Amino acid sequence: MTTKPTPLVKDPDRLEARLKEIPPEPGVYFMRDGDDRIIYIGKSKKLRARVRSYFRENSGHNERIALMVRQVVDIEFIVTDTEAEALALEANLIKQHQPHFNVLLKDDKKYPYLCITWSEEYPRIFITRNRRSNKAQDRYYGPYVDVHALRSTLRLVKRIFPLRQRPQPLYKDRPCLNYDIGRCLGVCQKLVNVEDYRKMMQRVAMIFQGRTGELEDILTQHMEKAAEALDFEYAARLRDQIKGLQALTADQKVALPDDTVSRDAIALMADDHHACVQLFQIRAGRLVGRLGFVADAQSGTPGAILQRVLEDHFSTVDPVEIPAEILTQHELPEHEMLAEFLSDRRGRKVSIYVPQRQTKADLIEMVERNAGYELARTQRFADRNNQAMLDLATVLDLPDLPHRIEGYDISHIQGSDAVASQVVFIDGLPGKQHYRHYKIKNPTVRSGHSDDFASMAEVIRRRFRKYAQDPNTKRIGNPDFPDLVMIDGGKGQLSAVVEVLREMNLLEDVKVVSLAKQREEIFLPGESLPLQTEAEQPGVQLLRRLRDEAHRFAVSFHRQQRSDRMKRSRLDEIPGLGHHRQKELLAHFRSIDYLREASPKQIAEVPGIGPKLAQQIYDYFHPEPHSMEDLEEVVASSGS
Repeated sequence: MTTKPTPLVKDPDRLEARLKEIPPEPGVYFMRDGDDRIIYIGKSKKLRARVRSYFRENSGHNERIALMVRQVVDIEFIVTDTEAEALALEANLIKQHQPHFNVLLKDDKKYPYLCITWSEEYPRIFITRNRRSNKAQDRYYGPYVDVHALRSTLRLVKRIFPLRQRPQPLYKDRPCLNYDIGRCLGVCQKLVNVEDYRKMMQRVAMIFQGRTGELEDILTQHMEKAAEALDFEYAARLRDQIKGLQALTADQKVALPDDTVSRDAIALMADDHHACVQLFQIRAGRLVGRLGFVADAQSGTPGAILQRVLEDHFSTVDPVEIPAEILTQHELPEHEMLAEFLSDRRGRKVSIYVPQRQTKADLIEMVERNAGYELARTQRFADRNNQAMLDLATVLDLPDLPHRIEGYDISHIQGSDAVASQVVFIDGLPGKQHYRHYKIKNPTVRSGHSDDFASMAEVIRRRFRKYAQDPNTKRIGNPDFPDLVMIDGGKGQLSAVVEVLREMNLLEDVKVVSLAKQREEIFLPGESLPLQTEAEQPGVQLLRRLRDEAHRFAVSFHRQQRSDRMKRSRLDEIPGLGHHRQKELLAHFRSIDYLREASPKQIAEVPGIGPKLAQQIYDYFHPEPHSMEDLEEVVASSGS
């Protein structure tokens, strides 16, 4: 068995030698753990001093940073010419590696984003709470605090501009009703030029970039040119769009002396656990956006939290969205570095300062007041979840509150396409970044023969295998190790899981319970009778929410697997059509029905499908009868 390297905190000589190798210059540093994973990325104008500060005794680190420092076995660095370059490099590397301890925002599902899918030929626009995307071209705006206002804005935008309404066409050979009533330009049938449509979407993007006034000027110029050219129909459409934009911002005026300056104002309110941050975007004297972030209050000083929020936010926006002025509630620890970075991106000077008097200070006070309301709302949710976790800890006799709870469920149809789900609640809230799917590999579980007990045992064995294989693997204090495991099922499923944990010598470490579906009964290992609980008490409700989420996640994955299998089963019969080409065909035609209707020429347009294979695919779906018997068989089958 390979021995993992010793953490630097336990090897002072190696730590000191490594620190001396780090130069006192601006740059980015990496912290790696015993598995050679990057667990933290940071920047500094003096690398050696910053990195050394992590390893000083009595440094006063919060629990998260202290845990990270105990895991560091190596430090790497990249030197840059300027502090601004270090900030830009850090942002890119964090996006690329997503280190575990580079966590500031506590809940990325709290506020929604608006997404424009520039990666698609005809971009879509929609509201989402999931910002993660594998396509770099897609653009996200937000997160927006006022969900109702965001939905109202999007509805009005779709009335002003005839945008694509559906992710997939409703019909293959004709547009839907949206085209007939002027709400769409017939994107599904490509009745509009791609370049013209993307130009219109660029105008829509200007609204969410806070450039509504600039867009009104552009549309006014186009309207006047269209009227001069006697194109009154187009001029009338532009006139209606201008009126719609004016209605959109009619009640958003903010009283400031210099309305021509674009500015952002940021402030926070915090308690011992949460820091609620508000960012007001003001353009031409109008409040065009109110963004919200929930940060870990222990991650740094108020100024450091504001700085990190601004860095995260502006690393994802287009340069044209960066304002000329940023007002902050607290002094930023590295405001000069941030100002230089933003100025380089914008191409013009960006000023960052703390206003002390008059209307700008009043603006910061207004932002702070709104952050306070969001903090009170967050505290109410936290109190509800803490009450539920406290009740659950009491019911199950847990030594501490269950910070991380994992729920497992099995889904199949008579054994076919059997899958399992792992969902995770962190402090009573879904932590979807930790969700996981499992395909059941047990050969005895197949179509016509199901075994939920064996399936659940397999999943638990795969989940905790690494902890059984390496006894030195840290369990206590490990953020990935659950405080409680809930199995969806009764005593049978629970017994199967307990037996696996006993074999792996983990039964003392993993607290496991099961929740039966029919009577909402909680069973403990070794107990024949369920616990005496009330269905509506907070702890039981928390388990039910976890159970329902595990069931939903398992069923959705099962349906996806079943659908993929049914699609592949038809295409598997075509010689020369491997798995990769099948995926390309289904991605292009969306369904077997559309593929069946395609011509050989259309099929050959799919990457990797040549004319010869395209003809084979076409012939498979359109067999020609070669005899009277064949003809009679085709006629009979088509009539049945």
